[in-house]
Amino acid sequence: MANKHLLGSPHLQFVLVLAIAINVWECGDAKFGERGEISPRRRRCYDGSLPKRLKKRERKVLLDGSSSSSSGEVCHRLYPRVSCCPTKRPGAPFLSKMSTIFSTNNTECGRLLEEIKCARCSPNAQVLFHSLDMDKTPHREPDLPRLCQDFCREFYYTCRGHISELFQADVDEFCQYYGRRDSSLCFPDFQRKQPGQDSNYLGDEKIEDISRKHKHNCYCAQEVLSGLRQPVAVVHCGDGSQRLFVLEREGIVRILNHDLELMKEPFLDIHKLVQSGLKGGDERGLLSLAFHPNYKKNGKLYVSYTTNQERWAIGPHDHILRVVEYTVSRKNPNQVDTRTVRVLIEVAELHRKHLGGQLLFSPDGLLHIILGDGMITLDDMEEMDGLSDFTGSVLRVDVDTDCCTSPYSIPRKNPYFNSTNQPPEIFAHGLHDPGRCAVDRLQTDNGSLLILCTDASGKNTSSGRILEITKGKDYENEPSIYDLQSSGGSPPVGGFIYRGCQSRRLYGSYVFGDKNGNLRILQKATLSTSASGEQWQEKSLCLGSAGSCGSMLVGHILGFGEDELGEVYILASSKSLVQSHSGKLYKLVDPKRPHTPKECQRQVEPPELLMTACSRHCKNGHCTPTGKCCCSPGWEGPFCRVAKCEPACRNGGVCMEPNKCLCKSGYSGAQCEKSERGMPNDQEKDGILDHIIDMTSYLLDLTSYIV
Repeated sequence: MANKHLLGSPHLQFVLVLAIAINVWECGDAKFGERGEISPRRRRCYDGSLPKRLKKRERKVLLDGSSSSSSGEVCHRLYPRVSCCPTKRPGAPFLSKMSTIFSTNNTECGRLLEEIKCARCSPNAQVLFHSLDMDKTPHREPDLPRLCQDFCREFYYTCRGHISELFQADVDEFCQYYGRRDSSLCFPDFQRKQPGQDSNYLGDEKIEDISRKHKHNCYCAQEVLSGLRQPVAVVHCGDGSQRLFVLEREGIVRILNHDLELMKEPFLDIHKLVQSGLKGGDERGLLSLAFHPNYKKNGKLYVSYTTNQERWAIGPHDHILRVVEYTVSRKNPNQVDTRTVRVLIEVAELHRKHLGGQLLFSPDGLLHIILGDGMITLDDMEEMDGLSDFTGSVLRVDVDTDCCTSPYSIPRKNPYFNSTNQPPEIFAHGLHDPGRCAVDRLQTDNGSLLILCTDASGKNTSSGRILEITKGKDYENEPSIYDLQSSGGSPPVGGFIYRGCQSRRLYGSYVFGDKNGNLRILQKATLSTSASGEQWQEKSLCLGSAGSCGSMLVGHILGFGEDELGEVYILASSKSLVQSHSGKLYKLVDPKRPHTPKECQRQVEPPELLMTACSRHCKNGHCTPTGKCCCSPGWEGPFCRVAKCEPACRNGGVCMEPNKCLCKSGYSGAQCEKSERGMPNDQEKDGILDHIIDMTSYLLDLTSYIV
């Protein structure tokens, strides 16, 4: 009866149910491996014991820095509530072992090592260290925990030059061994951001509502500037000033200084020349800006825009797409001298869509001009008398020419250099609606270049494709490197191949998006995943919320930009109306890196005035990018200082201006051919005039000699 009474006690029943539940949970959690070994459970220390929950008093003492070990402070900052390390000396045996094996004087690598050492203190330590070395060599203790892929690559690139004995393989092999791709726990993605903790990592799911599947791809869109009017591109000039130039469609270019502050005066204002569209889908306006690779010395920049200022073309064209060259002002490095304009090409176009118009320089110094098909048919081309031979093409020209009669020359390696059927400027053709193109600034050892462009798959389709532009290819028939079937009907917007230093995990990826505001990346497939024949892989680029990133990208993506350090910027607008000032500029930031890593810090060089001999002395002509002074009509000499008079001045007259002679006393006429001797009382005046003319001739001769 007593036993029956005890079994009927509610307290005893609760204890029995709890014991059975624990037993079932432990048996159900254990799974047998290939050799019959039981795999480790989560929430277990490395030796299988339960992690210790620290008391509030212990946490306070440890977080105040009472531990003499800096590693201990880092560990307890990472795991302030539950830890597998002793209270007084956190993870001492393991930490000393790691310090002996891996030591470095590099601050950035040392920081990562301090974090990795704390993996033994994790309440998930048994999972982190299982199935690495323990599976392959059970009697050997593992050196490193199971690392998350992005952290693994960052650790590899940061420390490979400082701990050579650890990195005997390339990054893919190293991270295949130590890394983890599936949803299991890995270091450091299981970390949680504690209140008041200054961490480089994304916060927990309460702050950042991101699925674990995409968490390793999450970035932040940091708002830099707002109030822009239909921005289309962001470029830099490469002169060390770290300025950004923002293009607005109506024909204005604005400057952001190195502190990302907007300057009051525009860099370039040609809104009176630019014909921009007022309706959605109308692509007319200021299209692109490219700075010469040697801009710091020659001050040359190239602009493309649509205009209807001169109706010179034959046929029912709608507008003209014009590419021109400008030179920066000799007196103000933050302003363009619009009087220095030189026209490179003009193309008559019939429709207001599929214009293209982007300009970019490749590392070999050649200018590429990317043009869309303009939705022009063969009948349209015949009606326009062949003025659209450049339609749907990538043109390649050399602006570094000493020829004063032409603004560019044709590179001899162009595929149609000697062709009689195709314009020699064409580098490739068959494009439809190129969004944006980017050239990889990292040139390969064999000198080959990588140029990627987003484009429409056809003339009347919104499905996208990504092309690798190669010499002489016809992309009407050439396959793309990737088809964007999942674009949701939104046209793609091309971006940049990331070569910055603030995000190791994004390095080498092609960042692009679509007009609906979706960001993506395209990466080269690894050896293990490229067995199917695909060389590129597309991934969604996850953006963090405003709660964790401070700001959030909202609206339609209009374009991308890149600064001198290779960091990527995003242009977006919440409205499609041209009249609105809803355009914003965002910077793509990797929250897993410091805001400005040491390797990314460069000294800002203030913009300098043009000081070349040509810019200082060529007063009556224009300077070529190579520094040659090309004279305007009526001038001659090394720096165009000598006026030409045809026929030449006679009877000692001096040519002061083109076709205008200054005659000696007693002579007149256009060439001083008429003799008109004055009265005797005028002889004194005549002598003074003769003396002035003689001195003028002497000064002109002296100037030519000095130059």
